[in-house]
Amino acid sequence: MADEKMMAQIAEKRGFIAALDQSGGSTPGALRQYGIPDSAYSGDAEMFKLMHEMRVRIMTSPAFRGDKVIGAILFEATMDGEAHDRSVPTFLWENRGIIPFLKVDRGLDAEKDGVHLMKPLSELDALLTRAVKLGIFGTKMRSFIKLASKAGISAIVAQQFEVAAQIAKHGLIPILEPEVSIKSSDKPEAEAILLSELTKGLDGLPSGRQVMLKLTIPDVPDLYTQLIKHPRVIRVVALSGGYQRSDACARLAANRGMIASFSRALIDDLKISMTDDTFDAVLEGAIDEIYRASTIKV
Repeated sequence: MADEKMMAQIAEKRGFIAALDQSGGSTPGALRQYGIPDSAYSGDAEMFKLMHEMRVRIMTSPAFRGDKVIGAILFEATMDGEAHDRSVPTFLWENRGIIPFLKVDRGLDAEKDGVHLMKPLSELDALLTRAVKLGIFGTKMRSFIKLASKAGISAIVAQQFEVAAQIAKHGLIPILEPEVSIKSSDKPEAEAILLSELTKGLDGLPSGRQVMLKLTIPDVPDLYTQLIKHPRVIRVVALSGGYQRSDACARLAANRGMIASFSRALIDDLKISMTDDTFDAVLEGAIDEIYRASTIKV
């Protein structure tokens, strides 16, 4: 059963969710942006060690607090790691007042019908059991939509809800993330289809079941209002999707009821070479900008 204090915070508190879950193919790019070249490490173990050190620097910064950052999405290795000699989920919640979520998907399958479904999650139950023991509140899983394909988007939504049901059995809150590419040639049409399919999926949930949604900021402002107001939805959060922070924040501010769950738009200005004071100040500036976009709507 989801923690009641965490549930109240994620449903009602002003703020946003930090996405600290870069994994696999996105990690080298995040490290390069941070100022660590590919030549600085050899193999995945060293790469993820450096990534964990970066994330710990973010999480332990005095700027990273639960008054504005109400949740954080973690990569599995980050969940298993430590910050200030405490498990990361424990540190986030007990030291910072930030709800820990876990990315559970294993990446994307090959494109079919204009979309990428999630790869099979054959060991999901074991991962979820471990996550519960470590104090994780909820999970996130990403699919990817390139084209306005009804067949493809319908398949993505069906898979998302199927896996969400498995997650809910462990007492965790699932975040469904059917991302629409910001480069899609027919993004508004894809978003309209996604809205319809998500509404049908939500309407079909059993009584008492709730989920969260993580969606690309729509081209049509307030497109997802009916999802935000749906009784089966706890919160609708927005991914930055490759938009620069200023653009992502401006787009988000035009969508009442959505809050941010940004990754690159949060961390892109951070550099390993920064002094701690500079690092903290730059991070606080990014947090403040994203918080304003999540709480002050046009």
